[in-house]
Amino acid sequence: MNLFDLTGKAAVVTGAGRGLGEAIALGLARAGADVALVTNRTPADKTAEAIRSLGRKAITIQADVGDRSKLAGMIERTADELGRIDILVNNAGIIRRTPAAEHSYEDWQEVLDVNLNSVFVLCQLAGKRMIEQGSGKIINVASMLSFQGGITVPGYTSSKHAVAGLTKALANEWAGKGLQVNAIAPGYMSTDNTEALREDPVRSTQILQRIPAGRWGKSEDLVGPAVFLASAASDYMNGHILAVDGGWLVR
Repeated sequence: MNLFDLTGKAAVVTGAGRGLGEAIALGLARAGADVALVTNRTPADKTAEAIRSLGRKAITIQADVGDRSKLAGMIERTADELGRIDILVNNAGIIRRTPAAEHSYEDWQEVLDVNLNSVFVLCQLAGKRMIEQGSGKIINVASMLSFQGGITVPGYTSSKHAVAGLTKALANEWAGKGLQVNAIAPGYMSTDNTEALREDPVRSTQILQRIPAGRWGKSEDLVGPAVFLASAASDYMNGHILAVDGGWLVR
C-alpha cells in the first residue's frame, strides 16, 4: 500500500492561482487527487490544464474568500462537480505592512477576514461533510508568525497565531470522528508576500543569516509536507503545526 496515494480523493485549495497554493494543488494532483482551485484575482486556468494533463479532474472557482457569502457556494460546487470533499487546504492569505501605531482598522479587518474568518468558515463547511463521511484532512497554512511577533504586521501576526489555535481546537473535537486537522507553518518563502522583505537589503540579509539552510524557501518545499498531511501517512497526526522553515525556529 502506498501511504501517500491520493487516488480517488477530492481536494479544495484556496489561493491556488500562484505561489504556495499552486504548488500544493499540483502536488496533490500528482499524488492522485482531483482538485478545486480557488482563486481571487489570479486565474488558475494553466494550473487546471496541468492537472487535467495528469488525468485528474480540475475545476476553477473565482471567489474572494474574505467575502463570507461566497464560501458555502464554493464548497457546494466542489462537492457537486468532484463528487465529494476529502481534503481542504486553507492557503489563501494577505498581509499588510504598517507600523502598529498607524495600522488602519480597515487593513486589520481585511487581513482577519481573509486569513482567519474564512479559515474557520471553510473548516466548518467542509468539516460537516467530512464528519458525515467519517474521514477528511484539513490543512491550514500558518506561518513563522504563528510563533513569533514580527514587526509592522500586527494583523497578520494575530491572524496566524489564531490559525494555529483554531487548528488545535478543531483537532480536539474532530480527531475522534475520523478527521485530521493540522497546519503547515512555512518559513520565509520566496513569494509575493515577502517581496518587500527580499528587496530590503538589510532585512533580507538579517533573515538569511538566521536560516540554517542558507536560502529562502521555495513553493515546491511545501509539496511533500502537504501530500503527507493529506494522505493516510498522517492518520495519527492531530492538531500539529508543522514548521517547514529551513531551520529558522531552531536557530
